[in-house]
Amino acid sequence: MNLREIQGPIKERYREEPGAAEITLRATGATADGAMSCSVDIGRAIYAAGAHAGVGGSGASACSGDLLLGALAACAQITCQMVAANMGLDDVTISVTVEGDLDLRGTLGTADVPVGFKDIRVRFTLAGDVPEDRLEKLKERTEKYCVVLQTLLAPPSIEAHWVVA
Repeated sequence: MNLREIQGPIKERYREEPGAAEITLRATGATADGAMSCSVDIGRAIYAAGAHAGVGGSGASACSGDLLLGALAACAQITCQMVAANMGLDDVTISVTVEGDLDLRGTLGTADVPVGFKDIRVRFTLAGDVPEDRLEKLKERTEKYCVVLQTLLAPPSIEAHWVVA
């Protein structure tokens, strides 16, 4: 069974029942082993996370920045692979590398610099035969349908609620 056969009934259902396409994803971070680490539960897996060595963490676990860049790399690669499959580019393999630059002085409050990434670069590496006109279409569709990329490019509103239990 190919991707079009798998997604066809799903797309048809969403056309007929738009509300069925609306989902809520959840991730929960909880203290793991002291102030510098946590466990992140996404409902299907639990990941260890910790503070980056540059802010005093052990560096043994993925930091939140690693997880953000990893989410972008995963989403971009999977989206591109699915778009390629739907375009009939079955013999193309795709890898994605994401790099991000930040100044840790902002996180530590030691300088008046922004907290967070200042630049993020996404590099797609394709192996296989992709004609130039198809490459442009692959690029456009991948960037258009990559959830994490689009979320970073057009951030949603975020509400923070604090509860003391």
